[in-house]
Amino acid sequence: MSAYDYEPMYGGAHYDPEPAGGQVTSLVLYIGPDRTTEVAAAGPGTRLRPGAYRFTLPDVAPGRYWAIVTFTPSGGAQPVKDQSLRLDLPLGLGLVASPETVADDLGVPLPLTPAQRDAVETAIRKAQSDVVAYLRQPVIPRLVTRTAITPYWRPHEDLNDAESWPIEVDDLVQVSAYRDRGDGTYDVDFIIGLDGAAEDPVVRYVVAHAAESERQRPGGVGSQSRRVSSVSAEGQSISYESTPATGQAGAPPTIDTLSPLKRRLFQPLNRPTREPWPYSSARYRSR
Repeated sequence: MSAYDYEPMYGGAHYDPEPAGGQVTSLVLYIGPDRTTEVAAAGPGTRLRPGAYRFTLPDVAPGRYWAIVTFTPSGGAQPVKDQSLRLDLPLGLGLVASPETVADDLGVPLPLTPAQRDAVETAIRKAQSDVVAYLRQPVIPRLVTRTAITPYWRPHEDLNDAESWPIEVDDLVQVSAYRDRGDGTYDVDFIIGLDGAAEDPVVRYVVAHAAESERQRPGGVGSQSRRVSSVSAEGQSISYESTPATGQAGAPPTIDTLSPLKRRLFQPLNRPTREPWPYSSARYRSR
């Protein structure tokens, strides 16, 4: 089983139905965009935080599915059906993009065979490793739980803000979910590190390079889609067009497009020499 976090949309905006007496009731998976052949269902959704609900999905065959989520926006209101969802399952494989997304780039029809899926997953992991080496940090975050912690007191406190909690790590921190223990303390799930799957430049780079590596690999998935530039008499030899050069339309993005996400190495500045007491303060406070 895998978990899927859903954010309801209502009236063209993100919406949290629970405070108004509503509920996120069900998620149904279908084969095909027409959403007529039902595969499995899950629900109701568990509220993680304001505006986010988690479904535990049943085990289904790997592949692409279309979904309908039903929720009531408020108590007594008519149910709303969200038909905008498309899921590539299974989730939680440690990949920033799905094999189906790469197959779309290659023009390979779905569903993928097990051999195709394995080859594309390998290409994705190779492209991901290049990103990790360049950024000097993983692109898959860690989920860490802290139990029985008390938030900092602030007016109009936002418990979805990581700065509301006593956690100190030298990395990016987001609050995934929190649970009230009833005694003023909480159990909090933190996402620590760069979430590459949520960064469009990372996803675009990995998908483009995984697709191109398979297109160029002899016998690779989608290798038959390579552009033919010339064929000799009687088909004795074939020449293929090369990949578009950097800057041309259709060229894969270069790794330096990820530079804004690159981990920076900082070296603390040397502090000025303190004057002897009593000419200096008893304490030194760094900025």
